[in-house]
Amino acid sequence: MNNTELREILESLQNMLVDRATGGSPSEADYNELRQILISEHQINDRLPRFVRTCRSLSQFWAYISKESGTYAGRREHIWNGFAPLLEEIENNNSSALDSQVSETLEKFDPHNVHSLWMRALERRVNDPEGAITLSRTLLESVCKYILEDIEKEAVGNFDLPKLYARVSQHLNLAPNQHSEKLFKRILGGCSSVVEGLGSLRNELSDAHGQGKRQVKPAPRHAELAVNLAGTMATFLVATYDYKIQTNK
Repeated sequence: MNNTELREILESLQNMLVDRATGGSPSEADYNELRQILISEHQINDRLPRFVRTCRSLSQFWAYISKESGTYAGRREHIWNGFAPLLEEIENNNSSALDSQVSETLEKFDPHNVHSLWMRALERRVNDPEGAITLSRTLLESVCKYILEDIEKEAVGNFDLPKLYARVSQHLNLAPNQHSEKLFKRILGGCSSVVEGLGSLRNELSDAHGQGKRQVKPAPRHAELAVNLAGTMATFLVATYDYKIQTNK
């Protein structure tokens, strides 16, 4: 189980216990299921809050928490403090080598706009998947516009992401039709598909558009996919653009 999934389960269990501690009636079956998943995770089970490890049911937890504090505020604080160390550990470990590499590249490229978008997308991956997906596309749009405006020396209009990427790829010799080798055509065609896929994912799952009665809610794993893809493509475009500048000097 990855860190994002662990965090989701921990936060779900935490919220369930807060609900029970403040007069709610969460599902006993759901509690047992979430608790068993966490207990079976050997890399974290010894760092679970003691009340999770010892309370096998919500009834046992109620007996524990009602003695621990006589107020709702005190009970919430006790539960949050119990989960905080493990949640912080998982959050700190959630940063990957890819995150650092992309961050370093984009900060050198455009620290005020592009890098800021990247950092906001990273921050929202877990707690705001819809916002993270929206920022992923905005990040790529911004990189494409920056490169186009620098090359064409004029402001770029309101084109959608696939069209922006198509124009940039022509300038940077990244369009599949500019290559005859099958391998390069396939790889560059895949890059175009990734960009189009990000646009579709953003349209379907992000907070950029209103949704009807049957809403589709993205999970943190969807946001992580979108952010990682956008970061990888942005880094690739920046690296290719830098190479073009250096070779043309």
